[in-house]
Amino acid sequence: MALRSSAEEAAIRQDVFRWLDARYSENGGYELSRKLLESYRFNGEPIKLLDTGRGIRNPASFSSTLTIMTSAGRRNPYEDSENADGWVTYHYQSSKGGDNVKLARAVENRDPIVYFKGVRPGFFVPFYPVVISHNDPIARVVRFPLDQGLSFLGDPLHYSEEQRRYADGIVRTRLHQPIFRAQVLHAYASSCTVCELKHSELLDAAHIAPDADSEGVAHVSNGLAMCKIHHAAYDRSLMGITPDYEVRIDQELLDEIDGPMLRHGLQDMHGKRIVLPSSRAAYPDRDRLAKRFEMFASR
Repeated sequence: MALRSSAEEAAIRQDVFRWLDARYSENGGYELSRKLLESYRFNGEPIKLLDTGRGIRNPASFSSTLTIMTSAGRRNPYEDSENADGWVTYHYQSSKGGDNVKLARAVENRDPIVYFKGVRPGFFVPFYPVVISHNDPIARVVRFPLDQGLSFLGDPLHYSEEQRRYADGIVRTRLHQPIFRAQVLHAYASSCTVCELKHSELLDAAHIAPDADSEGVAHVSNGLAMCKIHHAAYDRSLMGITPDYEVRIDQELLDEIDGPMLRHGLQDMHGKRIVLPSSRAAYPDRDRLAKRFEMFASR
């Protein structure tokens, strides 16, 4: 197959980013399925965004790599990894030839690609546009930051304290949160744990231990799927959840008279037991709930 012109290839990359923006928005910033990603078309022409059995997608008509991905739920034969600094190390394919040549060419040309991070089998969170920063042909790896703002800080091994604090903030807020959200919403079957609203675009992954806290890890056991109103109430200590998984509403709100939204949205939730995930491994951590409830009770 003949290679596309550089202008057409660049146009397709930009269209992929636009298409992902639209799908991510429609899906409420939630994970994207392999089936959905296989539906991409450019001017009616189907173009695969993921390969089958390989972590790299090099369309025959492209001069360089279009996407790479790391799967979840199975052993990664290339030991690709994301470190605490928000940088990904991605290994060359084991065979010599086209795949690795096109990956190296993407580095040389600074062609923007998509990195699909697997959050569970068959589901991904996309990061884009990603420009690969380093190519080590001896170690046979490439490295890149998931947030392109990190590339301007240089090598993470040589960060100053100020640079590290900045990088930590980016990793927490921009990188871990999409994955955290996808995992929490999946655990709660895309349903608010308090009111059982089932529209993912109206749901958040609320932290039990706040994000800035030392215990505020981006792990499903530190998360609760909540609709916007219950998330806001929880964050502002107008609503608490006991370590026995019961909802408590602030007494002043219980005493207030202000129409059906307050009554049905908050007051009627007082004393209700939250809906827990089907997997016990995803249950909210009782110790974190207890500490957070103390904050609510002492308000």
